[in-house]
Amino acid sequence: MDIASTLEQCLDDEEEVILADGFEEAFMGIARQFGKPFAVYSFEKCLEILQREMTEEDAIEYFYYNVEGAWVGENTPAFMSWADPEDAISED
Repeated sequence: MDIASTLEQCLDDEEEVILADGFEEAFMGIARQFGKPFAVYSFEKCLEILQREMTEEDAIEYFYYNVEGAWVGENTPAFMSWADPEDAISED
C-alpha cells in the first residue's frame, strides 16, 4: 500500500501528519498517541537510505541531529527501531 492510500485509510478528513521528506521507502504507517496521529518510519531503513549518499558514521550523525532531532510540531514523525533487525522492513 502506498503512503497516500495509508493516509486516506488511517486519517479523518480534518487530521494531518507530517511526513519525512526523502524517506518514503522507510514509511511504515500511522500511529496515535493521546489521540494525535503521526507517521512512523523504520530507523534502520532511514539509515540505509542516507548511506546511499554518505558513510555509515555520517548517516548516523546526520539522522540523529537533522531527522530524529527535528521537532516540527505535534505531528512530528516517529522512528521505530526493531528489537531484532531481522524483523526490519525488507525491500519487496
